[in-house]
Amino acid sequence: MKHINVALFVPDAGCPHRCSFCNQKTISGSVNALRPDEIDSSVKTALSSADCNEGEIAFFGGSFTAIDREYMISLLARAYAYVNKGLFKGIRISTRPDCISQEILVILKKYGVTAIELGCQSMDDDVLLLNSRGHSKSDVIRSVEMIKHFGFELGLQMMTGLYGDTEEKTIATAESIISLKPDTVRIYPTVVLEGTRLCELYRQGEYRPQTVEEAAQLCKRLLKMFNEANIRVIRLGLHSGGNVDDGFVAGAYHPAFREICESKLYFDEVVSQIESEAIPKGKIEITVGNKYVSMLTGQKKSNLHMLNDLGYEVTIVQNKDYPKYKVSVRG
Repeated sequence: MKHINVALFVPDAGCPHRCSFCNQKTISGSVNALRPDEIDSSVKTALSSADCNEGEIAFFGGSFTAIDREYMISLLARAYAYVNKGLFKGIRISTRPDCISQEILVILKKYGVTAIELGCQSMDDDVLLLNSRGHSKSDVIRSVEMIKHFGFELGLQMMTGLYGDTEEKTIATAESIISLKPDTVRIYPTVVLEGTRLCELYRQGEYRPQTVEEAAQLCKRLLKMFNEANIRVIRLGLHSGGNVDDGFVAGAYHPAFREICESKLYFDEVVSQIESEAIPKGKIEITVGNKYVSMLTGQKKSNLHMLNDLGYEVTIVQNKDYPKYKVSVRG
């Protein structure tokens, strides 16, 4: 059976700062505080449709460890009841790097939290300051060390195209994150949403957001970096849903953003092998993993069309032993 997670949003709760890009109501589609009984409802729905004992109950949306302590514990206790029965493997929470302490980590451990994600967004202090993040690179490093010491699974989140950011700074952020050796990473290209300071800067001409194409060109590099470091990218691009479509103003938002990036990565790898091996134009054979054929071919077979424009007629061979992003090209 399919294993699924239960995602629960705690909108705006606990956030001590209003970041330049953030509008939780638009992102999550929720404005009311999460009630413990809503956890029961969501969990029961999940259990009725799938086997969840390898899934997680996940609290996202706000800075979970900064919300009122009694309220936080009430949510954790309700979720932990299901973990304690073996119905889920654990609880995942998302929070800020400056909202982690030894006291908090003891509480999280007690109530069955197994994974903590930190919204780093950037590892450049100037970029963090410009976007009103309210924390520094050193806060990230300090929190990571504590989380690892307690034995939690560690996830780090980063953004591209922030106000004041550059491609070079984004690559440096990815390198810093890799050095911290998280278990997972999420990458979010910046999207301009109504009701944010970033939206004001955009309309004043002070900020130019990335296009989908610009963000995809950069994010394919990040995907390759994290893949080579054996770090799983569990999300690439802002999820659809909530009120995102209604609140969207500008920026790199596309419901199939990850697929765009991955197809670009495959295309680059094929062309690199063609050039390095001086494969003449004509018929070529490309071997790829069984599960990754669509990534190789691209949306609407765009990669195959581009290769055809370059003078190559492609035959695809599937190999179950080929891992993600590996291809072999033969003339």
